[in-house]
Amino acid sequence: MMSMIILVLISLLALHASAQNETQFIFNGFKGSINKVHVDGLATILPNGLLQMTNYTAHNLSHAFYPHPVIFKPNHTSFSTTFVFAMYPRVVNHSGHGIAFVISPTTDFRHAQPATYLGIFNASTSSLSSKDNTNQSLNHIFAVELDTGKNVEVNDIDANHVGIDINSLKSKDAAPASYYSDKEGVNKTLRLTSEKPMTIWIDYDEVDMIVNVTLAPLGHPKPSKHLLSKYFNLSTVLLESMYVGFSSSTGVVANSHYILGWSWNQSGKAQDLDPSKLPSLPRTKHRKLSLSHLIFVVLLSVVLLLLLLIYGAVFFVWRKKYEELLEPWEKEYVPHRFSYKDLYVATRGFRNSELLGVGGFGKVYKGVLSSTGDQVAVKRVSHDSKQGMKEFVAEISSMRIEKVEGSSLCWSSRFNIIKEVASSLLYLHEEWEQVVLHRDVKASNVLLDADMNARLGDFGLARLYDHNIDPRTTHVVGTIGYIAPEVSRTQKPTTKSDVFAYGMFLLEVCCGRRPSGKQSDNEVEEFLSDWVYDFWKKGEILKTSDPKMEGDYQEEEIELVVKFLNGSAALPDIPSEYDIESHSFIGEGWVASGSLASSLPSSSGNISVGVMSSTNSVLQYGR
Repeated sequence: MMSMIILVLISLLALHASAQNETQFIFNGFKGSINKVHVDGLATILPNGLLQMTNYTAHNLSHAFYPHPVIFKPNHTSFSTTFVFAMYPRVVNHSGHGIAFVISPTTDFRHAQPATYLGIFNASTSSLSSKDNTNQSLNHIFAVELDTGKNVEVNDIDANHVGIDINSLKSKDAAPASYYSDKEGVNKTLRLTSEKPMTIWIDYDEVDMIVNVTLAPLGHPKPSKHLLSKYFNLSTVLLESMYVGFSSSTGVVANSHYILGWSWNQSGKAQDLDPSKLPSLPRTKHRKLSLSHLIFVVLLSVVLLLLLLIYGAVFFVWRKKYEELLEPWEKEYVPHRFSYKDLYVATRGFRNSELLGVGGFGKVYKGVLSSTGDQVAVKRVSHDSKQGMKEFVAEISSMRIEKVEGSSLCWSSRFNIIKEVASSLLYLHEEWEQVVLHRDVKASNVLLDADMNARLGDFGLARLYDHNIDPRTTHVVGTIGYIAPEVSRTQKPTTKSDVFAYGMFLLEVCCGRRPSGKQSDNEVEEFLSDWVYDFWKKGEILKTSDPKMEGDYQEEEIELVVKFLNGSAALPDIPSEYDIESHSFIGEGWVASGSLASSLPSSSGNISVGVMSSTNSVLQYGR
């Protein structure tokens, strides 16, 4: 039993001796002290023994504490400590936030925040309101801050000061960084972020209950006058055992913070550090920015961002310009779809030089597909077009014919065109599932391919009706000279009015003259039907043939065309029952059409007249 008691007494004496030995320590540099200093966050011990608390990383924090608790009560509340530090700013004259010497009941600062909280407190543990002192008194934190950021919320005096903090960020006492020169008898200002090492002394006497803080450049003896001297009973703050060390943080603008050496003593004055044994500070690795440089960098970044946004907007508009909108009807009617970009390039941006003609609902352009080299006709529908979807589908289905470059056509080609256009009308009127009224049959709307095959095009004015249904009344549309006489009276287009226009097309093909207006500068305005009728009365109908053919035609084919116009014969490959008997161009009907056409109203009012797309007919240039 006695041996057990003796063993316990020996253990207690050893523990007491250990506690007494730990009341003082000194680090002239931290080389080889990896187990003697506990670090976290950005803190690290460099190979030369320099304790780096932070680097140029913004919004971060770090801690470095003596790993063993220090016993303060019941007999050791007095203490003395000194350390050497240096601060390297990232931006000249702008820095944040600083270093603090800390006495704390714990080394666990996981909930602490950087920047103005110095890595010690957070929004809840350090209320910025002076009315909330309850939680602050529970912190049991004593700190001396070397603050390089001005926070008006905690009444910081400037962005280069030293302050005594007790349980809160609001300093109990603070002063601009400076030291007293005993030799000159004046205070001299120090800039904490000067990149020069400085020594600070912090002393507390439990008898006088005064905290003294003194600052001076490294190598300068301790000044006789303190920078701060504050009466405060720390026994209400310090617990029986506490941890001592450093905390550091950065904000938007970061500093690199360094501790070169540290000395601590509870039983007397802290031992002075030996400047010759302290590690050297690093050369500046990062190019420091002046405020003007920082402004330039920020402005440059803003300009680049604006340019990026402008580029994005231009690219978005460009994409919208060529954006494809696939509509449901395309899947049903169109086997191949061309992108708008391809058509835009093919028509050279829809230049006027590529314009082939103008229809009732838009313009038709010549184009060359870059992928195949094929020539195409492209209609660009105007924004105010009221063209129906079915009419549009019918129209684009016919717009695959190439424009033919060259001079006038021979009679055999013309006669073939006459038959093919008649066949097209037959299909539109009788053979499709609905009746298609073209309403603008004319030479300029006949398209030819390279083999002189004709197709009736430009369905911009077309209308669809079911078979055996009477067409609705509508306003008069078409081209002067091609409009059937009864349409201006009834305002009802029919298949017969399309056939009338086809008859005018026959005259234009055979005669090589426009249906109305001046044929040359030496002639007066005259309708083609009147002109042909005069020759017909004289029995000289063959004299109306186009002189450009130079008599190279078959008289029997010319006569067949005349008989067709008279309704007494059908063209080859056209059923005999499909005639134009109701629109005889010979005799009274011709006279009526001529006299009526000469009195048609202008395009104003409720009559829409298509524009001739060329000054000469298809016989001159082809369409």
